[in-house]
Amino acid sequence: MSTSTALNSIATRDHGGPDILCEDLVRIYSTEGVEIQALQGLNLRVEPGDVVALVGASGSGKSTLLNILSGLDKPTGGRATVAGVGLGSMTRQQRVNYQRHTVGFVWQQTSRNLMPFLTAAENVALPLLISNARERRERVGELLDLLDVSDVRDRRPAEMSGGQQQRVAIATAVANNPSVLLADEPTGELDDAMSEIVLESMRDASEKLGVTVLIVTHDPTIADHVRRTVQIRDGRTSTEVLRHTEVDEHGVEHLVAQEYTVIDRAGRMQLPSGYMTELDLRDRVRLELEQDHVGVWPDAERHHPVEPEPHHPVEPEPNRSVAPHPAAPTPAATPTPASESSDGADPAATERADEKPATRHTGSGGATAVGHRPPVEDKDPNAAFRPPKEDQ
Repeated sequence: MSTSTALNSIATRDHGGPDILCEDLVRIYSTEGVEIQALQGLNLRVEPGDVVALVGASGSGKSTLLNILSGLDKPTGGRATVAGVGLGSMTRQQRVNYQRHTVGFVWQQTSRNLMPFLTAAENVALPLLISNARERRERVGELLDLLDVSDVRDRRPAEMSGGQQQRVAIATAVANNPSVLLADEPTGELDDAMSEIVLESMRDASEKLGVTVLIVTHDPTIADHVRRTVQIRDGRTSTEVLRHTEVDEHGVEHLVAQEYTVIDRAGRMQLPSGYMTELDLRDRVRLELEQDHVGVWPDAERHHPVEPEPHHPVEPEPNRSVAPHPAAPTPAATPTPASESSDGADPAATERADEKPATRHTGSGGATAVGHRPPVEDKDPNAAFRPPKEDQ
């Protein structure tokens, strides 16, 4: 890539502090009475000249944040400032000036970045023409050389490759010396080799032009080309990875990456999802303040619940009868006549007969039955041994 051309103009800043500052940013969409919170108190700080990748899953709030930072949308709550410009209270004219001079934008679809009927040089010169900039020809040549696409300056987008189109789009986005360059999936339609070239072009543009670059993507491989990666999850910034090079005792450079979590002003933070999965951290965790750090452990009570004692039913002892429940008292019955059979006997009378043995009275009148027993005839005890009488 050619970088021999001296650039006559770089991004200038009249403000102090970070180029991008978001504090408790909230964006709520209402659709048919249903509210959707795309951003839920997001905090982000990007220093001037830095190259940052904002990664996250689909629906995490990346595109919503990019629309707010580019001036295409307004936040519902919180504060967002880009290059010293507050985005919550801009007028229409201030918004137009902001989009022309403060920020540049690169879309994922190359058809949205370039005019199909203009050449590469004409596309880069278009924003300079709109803003009445001077020395447009020199500026166009510098940017095409910087991004290594000077050989296609007279070609239209249909005559370029995808990588060439995106590099011409970057040149067009930084033509007016913006302080911040926003890129929405700039490598989404490119292969790996061309994606690496485009990312290196953006990093070179940041170094040579002094522009701050924020790349929004769901591709984790982009993180290898930037110094800082910020992960957004559920509408909040959750973790950050900072990278730097170190030289060992043998003079060999090594890339060192350190992961951090983001703590908001209320003390809330999100642990990396990999840590939560590995240690099964959910619902609640145990914290302990040490001398120089805070320890986080899984909930011991949830992982080791107290099991209830087993229930053993009481078995009856062998050869032990269970007394029946006492029967209800039976009302007194009328005595049964002697002529009735035992099957129709009164239970009460039968019970009295069982309790007292039957007695009999002998006399001239014969035997008298007591209770329900039939009368018994008197017999001679020696009758069974007496010989039968002969007929006379």
